Amino acid sequence: MHRPDHHPSRRTFLDVTGAMVATGLTAGCTADAAQPGRHAPSASSIPVTVPATGRHQAGVTLPQPAQRNLLAVVADLDAAVAPGPLLAELGQAIRTLVAGTDRRLLGLPPGDLTVTVGVGPRLVRAAGGSLPGAIDLPEFSRERIDPRARGGDLLMQICAGDALLLPVVAAALVDQAGERIHERWRQSARRGANVPMGNGLTAPRNPLGFIDGIVGPHTAAEQERDLWLAGPPAVAGGTLAVLRRMELDLPRFAALSVAEQEAVFGRRRASGVPLSGGTPASGPELGAKTADGRYVVPADAHVRRANPAVVGTGLMLRRSYSIDDPAPGLLFISFQNDLRTFTATLTHMDTSDALLSFTTTTASATFLILPGFDRQHPLGSQLFR
Repeated sequence: MHRPDHHPSRRTFLDVTGAMVATGLTAGCTADAAQPGRHAPSASSIPVTVPATGRHQAGVTLPQPAQRNLLAVVADLDAAVAPGPLLAELGQAIRTLVAGTDRRLLGLPPGDLTVTVGVGPRLVRAAGGSLPGAIDLPEFSRERIDPRARGGDLLMQICAGDALLLPVVAAALVDQAGERIHERWRQSARRGANVPMGNGLTAPRNPLGFIDGIVGPHTAAEQERDLWLAGPPAVAGGTLAVLRRMELDLPRFAALSVAEQEAVFGRRRASGVPLSGGTPASGPELGAKTADGRYVVPADAHVRRANPAVVGTGLMLRRSYSIDDPAPGLLFISFQNDLRTFTATLTHMDTSDALLSFTTTTASATFLILPGFDRQHPLGSQLFR
């Protein structure tokens, strides 16, 4: 595999062979990573491994609770490379890595390791121009993205509780792909600890100190409606991912009073409760006003501008991870079965969302997360014959 010649505005990371870094605004590897979840189970109830095969790929709604560490690698395929055989090989490598039988693990136990693979719009268009995932992500305001950090043909999202696994697994997958792929960018990231929200629910905080990922497709019915692709058959069981890496102006945000910070989000910083009251899981009452006629949830608050009912879209399964290179910030990942869910939301936010003034996006991509696979149905075989 060809490493990128350089990574604009990022210093070199060390990994097993030379660089350690993982993936793509405010809320990546499990359902609990982006939504309220139950308190973490005891160690004895945590599965030793997460199955790599099934209807859906692991790393989207499995495992639960979320792993703390993520590494995403974004790459291009050589123009002469057929995607089908490469994806099948990667799927087989994922199976042996997750099972702990791959010598390239160097003796490390896989634990809750998951690897999630997606393909970019160029490859999807080659398989069918009308397929979900064939559309490139448009450009938005507040972006400072080098061409090498926009788009890509292949996503490998690696998640694990043990941070040591990430560079080892990435090196194994890179070795498997060899000269057939050329790396664009990679990003390592981590999640904060979950905090209690009452009624046995927990959720993580984002790098700005606020509880994150409260709104999303949490139930099986919501996930079937808004998360998983129902068809065509070649993509059924997959989903669409958006990755956005963002620098955060943490000093300027920290200089605000707590009340001013809460006005930016529309929620209480300590509890996650909407400014209009209720519980963290309550939807904000956007029509509520103060005695002098001002909105309780400000007109430019994030929870108002990104509200799916206001935007007129479905729900996103949103995750945010903290990063400190190339600059302090976050990696945002969302999963949805309609790219418009993301694009319409960010377009609506672009006009007046108070949170966006503290962000600068430095990497951006979208991928079709392939359906699940097994021995009889290799990874990507429904899409690439």
